[in-house]
Amino acid sequence: MTSYLTRLGTGFDVHAFTEGDHVWLGGIRIPADRGVLAHSDGDVALHALTDALLGAIADGDIGTHFPPSDEQWRGASSDRFLAHACELVRARGGRIDHLDITVLAEAPRIGAHREAIRARIAEIAGVPLSSVSIKATTTEKLGFVGRAEGLAAQAAATVRLPEIEIDTAAETSERRS
Repeated sequence: MTSYLTRLGTGFDVHAFTEGDHVWLGGIRIPADRGVLAHSDGDVALHALTDALLGAIADGDIGTHFPPSDEQWRGASSDRFLAHACELVRARGGRIDHLDITVLAEAPRIGAHREAIRARIAEIAGVPLSSVSIKATTTEKLGFVGRAEGLAAQAAATVRLPEIEIDTAAETSERRS
């Protein structure tokens, strides 16, 4: 019988606003009076969630796997980044238990899009809808978010990894030291 250890990873992403007519949030195109400045599609929710999953398995960050200096990722859809992180979890025998995202923005409002975002993330990650949570908040007019200069997202991912995978990774790390 395989014994699992629970791991928690967190992620954060931010993008400045620029000219445009939409933003991508959680894999959903949301009409807005501006777009975001980004190398890829600038989906702060999926970027933060990708980093959370990579953190949970101790495998770098989104920039390690998809460097902005690499032109192949220019304009890329962020669902590819999230799908890759999920594949890495599963390749290690892991299970994704829960994905939780908080979007920080004065606008656009996500309430009307919440269920579509949850459904899209669940689809990309291959998890039940009940394993995905998305919330939004403002920053009470404080900071760059409050001044409507950009938006941000923070995320947490809970995964279970087989103990043997964690022991093997620790041994590999010790040999590198």
